[in-house]
Amino acid sequence: EAHLKESGGGSVQAGGSLRLTCTASGFTFDDTEMGWYRQVQGNQCELVSSGRPDETYYEDSVKGRFTISQDFAKKTVYLQMNNLKPEDTAVYYCAAEPDMEDCICGACATKYWGQGTQVTVSS
Repeated sequence: EAHLKESGGGSVQAGGSLRLTCTASGFTFDDTEMGWYRQVQGNQCELVSSGRPDETYYEDSVKGRFTISQDFAKKTVYLQMNNLKPEDTAVYYCAAEPDMEDCICGACATKYWGQGTQVTVSS
């Protein structure tokens, strides 16, 4: 059974940093594009970042501040978030085979979905 488990969320002040971690199990991680969504309004989710070894995507508001990376030996994907802003406050979800379209959290066109981790940025 496939499983994604996120960790690393928390509360920080504006300008601070957090690193989110997502550990995968139950599927072939090496062949799978991984990504991070966040809940933006109501139950709407937007794709924040996704990555393959030779190609990455970042939502415009996080470019230059967030970095996605993967450790294939550990079957883990990270989202390093620097210079955090209050508008980054959200529940962040790890996903396998992310879709570029905004979607309803938990019902996005992804292969697998994590349980989410809360990020809170205070001004």
